[in-house]
Formats: sequence, C-alpha cells, structure tokens
Amino acid sequence: MIEGVNGATQAAEDKKKARSNAVVAGMCVAFVGGMVGMAYAAVPLYAMFCQITGYGGTTQRVEQYSDKILDREITIRFDANVSGGLAWDFQPVARDIKIKIGETAQAHYKAQNRFDKPAAGRATFNVTPELAGSYFNKVECFCFTDTTLKPGESLDMPVVFFVDPDIVNEPDLKDLKTITLSYTFFPIEGEKPVAAAPKVDGEAKNVNSDGKAGG
Repeated sequence: MIEGVNGATQAAEDKKKARSNAVVAGMCVAFVGGMVGMAYAAVPLYAMFCQITGYGGTTQRVEQYSDKILDREITIRFDANVSGGLAWDFQPVARDIKIKIGETAQAHYKAQNRFDKPAAGRATFNVTPELAGSYFNKVECFCFTDTTLKPGESLDMPVVFFVDPDIVNEPDLKDLKTITLSYTFFPIEGEKPVAAAPKVDGEAKNVNSDGKAGG
C-alpha cells in the first residue's frame, strides 16, 4: 500500500517537473525568438534614428528648399570612395565649393564602370563633423536610389543640398568653417533567375513565371 502511495507521489512529482521544464523551454524559445526579431528590427530602427537625429553624420532628406540665407559662408568638401570590389571610378567633379549657410547648391560626382559587364552599386553617405549631419539637408541625391552602369558607361551624379541656418545656434558648431560630405559605393547583387531552364531532349525550354516549361 505504501509502495502504491509512494509511486503515485513520484508520478505526480515527475509530471510537475515535466510541466515546469516545458514552461522553461517555452520561455527560452520565446526569448530567442524575441532577440532574433529585435536583431532584424534593429537595422531599420537604427537607420530611422540616424535619419532623424543626424547621429553618426547621417544627412537629412528634405523636400523643400531653405527660405533663409545667412550672410556667412561655409566650405563644403567632397569625398568619394568605392568598396567591396566594385570596379568603378568614382570621384567628385570639384573637390570643394564655398556657399552661404542656407543657400541651395548643386554639386556633381562622376562614376564610370570599368567592368566588362553591367554592375550595380549603392551609395552610403555621411558628413563630418558628425554633429553637422542633422543640419546638412539634401533635396536631391543620386544616393536615394541604386545605380546600374553598363560596361564602360559614365554617369553624372548630382546632389542638391543646403546647410540649415540653425547650425549657427549649435554651440559646438557655431564657429564651423568646413563640412565634408563623403560617399562610399558598395556593389549590390542583381536579380537572380526564378528557376533554371529544364532541358527536354537535350534542348533548354523557357520557364514561365508559374514554373511551367514553355516552348
């Protein structure tokens, strides 16, 4: 009789322990899933944060021009870089220009594809000093979209911008004389085919978007 009671007690404890382990396992899975989700969300959230605050020298994108121009000049220097094995010649047409704070200006970069096949690139950008990022406003820029160049093709790349007059109210920037705008082009992969063409009797057949072979 005692053995039966002990057996029932042990079974109950085992069941309780199994249920507890299941809860812990579920919490671990939820935690890992949450961390993965946060990791994926971190990139766009960080980009949004930089866009709003100018953190890390991120410039601002605006849709209207400045309505105020100060009687004070500032020099804008231009920097160009290529990374990741992208065989492009990329450089500013002019190394620097001098404008008035609040004045809308247009600068030009030039890129040429030295590949023997089309190549696509995506430009990242920032300004230095980094604190000036929130005051450097771009109205138009080649960096807003990806760029594809044919073999040997050259392309003029304009950027329209102005420096927000409020920059003079920033204590750490009130005596700023020069801002450097820097771009770096990275290669991007082209679209890959949906499916390989199946061979019928040694000849390739076209593949429709629905995956069916056509003539």
